[in-house]
Amino acid sequence: MNIDELISFRLEANVNTYAAFMNEVDATRPASHDFRYERGRYMYHDTYVGGEEFAGEEAVWKDDVAVYAMNYMGRVLADGFSGNFLKEALRAADEKMPYRGPELYQSGEYTYKCKVTGDFTWFQGYEEIYQGTVKVYECVFHGGLLK
Repeated sequence: MNIDELISFRLEANVNTYAAFMNEVDATRPASHDFRYERGRYMYHDTYVGGEEFAGEEAVWKDDVAVYAMNYMGRVLADGFSGNFLKEALRAADEKMPYRGPELYQSGEYTYKCKVTGDFTWFQGYEEIYQGTVKVYECVFHGGLLK
């Protein structure tokens, strides 16, 4: 398995699905929100349920074999949360932090922070958003490679 190729595809899928308001597909479960992106031998699918409190999973398949998955659960903590800012931060993920968003991202009055332990093969993380000094959002996530 070429991990760099997989990370590159995951980042490409990230900016072509939920975080970019693109490629939403029919729900796979009652009231779920689903996004799918395909290129070549790879397919990415992200599905979540809920709204201000939500849970979901994203996964990547190569040649119809699941090779990566990540589960996440988050919640809005206060008024002032901006879903558009969250999507902006998620689109800023890079090869160093390919899990959700970058370690730190700021725009206007909002700050996104993300901490991860482990590496792309096995990781756990926590992201949070502040509006000024007020924490308005948090999300925990974990995932890694599938063998």
